[in-house]
Amino acid sequence: MKFKDIRALATVQGPARTASERLARRCYSVEDMRKLASKRLPGSIFDYIEGGGEDEVSLRRNQSSFDDWSFLPKWGSVQDLDLSSTLLGGPVSMPLTLAPTGGTRLFHPDGETAVARAAMEAGVPYGLAHLSTTPMEHVSAATPGLRRWFNIEPIGDKVELQAILDRAAAAGYEGLLVNVDCRAIGHRERDYHNGFTAPPSIKMKTVVEGALHPRWALGFLANDAIAFPNLDAEIPDGPLSSTPDMWRTLLAGSYEPTDWDDIRDLRARWNGPIILKGVVNPNDAATAAEIGIDAIQVSNHGGRQLDHMASPLDLLPDIVDRAEGRLEIIVDGGIRRGSDVVKAIALGADACSIGRPYLYGLAAAGQAGVAHVLRMFEAETTRTMMLLGVSSIQELRLEGRGLIRHRNAPLTRTSPAPKAHKGLVEMRTP
Repeated sequence: MKFKDIRALATVQGPARTASERLARRCYSVEDMRKLASKRLPGSIFDYIEGGGEDEVSLRRNQSSFDDWSFLPKWGSVQDLDLSSTLLGGPVSMPLTLAPTGGTRLFHPDGETAVARAAMEAGVPYGLAHLSTTPMEHVSAATPGLRRWFNIEPIGDKVELQAILDRAAAAGYEGLLVNVDCRAIGHRERDYHNGFTAPPSIKMKTVVEGALHPRWALGFLANDAIAFPNLDAEIPDGPLSSTPDMWRTLLAGSYEPTDWDDIRDLRARWNGPIILKGVVNPNDAATAAEIGIDAIQVSNHGGRQLDHMASPLDLLPDIVDRAEGRLEIIVDGGIRRGSDVVKAIALGADACSIGRPYLYGLAAAGQAGVAHVLRMFEAETTRTMMLLGVSSIQELRLEGRGLIRHRNAPLTRTSPAPKAHKGLVEMRTP
């Protein structure tokens, strides 16, 4: 080949003009975003995203469970491929939501506001954590067109509960995400090694890590102190400071005994959708349906709570069967690609939810990073459905279990047994 032929094939790109262009040229997967985030954040802060409970067995299983399922594509025309669907009575551009995550401004100064803006742009719902670092009202003001859900734990004090519900309703949150897997805080040993205790214990290595990441350090120091302004019913005035008592409550846990009667009471108090987040027992899914809960989120809290739990994907088929279509089902945990979303929908989920993937994007490039992660999920889901031979999310749900196979499933014969070779038959004939 001559040089002029090589030159004709080559394309010289000019410098990227925006953060979105830079990400499009260097990050082709969530794993690429993860690697970039690990470079942008001090090690102790990155560990806070990455870490799980105890030996992190659940954390690892969440991802590996998707490898146990294989696709069985069908041949046929795929026309007008459409990812859009409905969830809890409203539209979604694809079957994906952004899960609530606490302490988000640790990873980027724009925190929850950047995440919410990217979600609004992508047309997917966003769950704001009770332990978010931005007031719920600020997120609402920044994203008036976003489907916003507010995340709480069951609260036994009914006066306190009603005050928080009134505040969330006034701020325009359409649904509640209610954690039912946080009766105690998981034993996250990475955090203890890094000084994420109650209250925090800043270690010399953390200071050194911050100095070695000046972009992160400047953003952290130039903005208001990390605080949790949604814990109380009152709207905070001005920046809040973190106190030892607050940190002790947050990190050590403040268990308040609650049961199904409290969930029934919450159902009576809240007029919008309620999603129980952390349901993993099929019996609990049935109970939730019986008392009028709108949806459950099958989740083991990203492997950050009780270790050695089954992965949400492993549990999903049994839960779908037990729910019998009486409520909607969201699943999270270990979802890193659009193909993972397709597998979960094929197994009966109505939508998937992601946490760590969008935090990688936030840490890497703020709002542009979150938006890039969501675009990758959209592209990967589209490509997977095209290759699988389905045109819509509704078709995927209808034909789902016929398009996917577990590696331990017994082989089934779909054609007649092959005939014995003629020569062998003749040899056995007397």
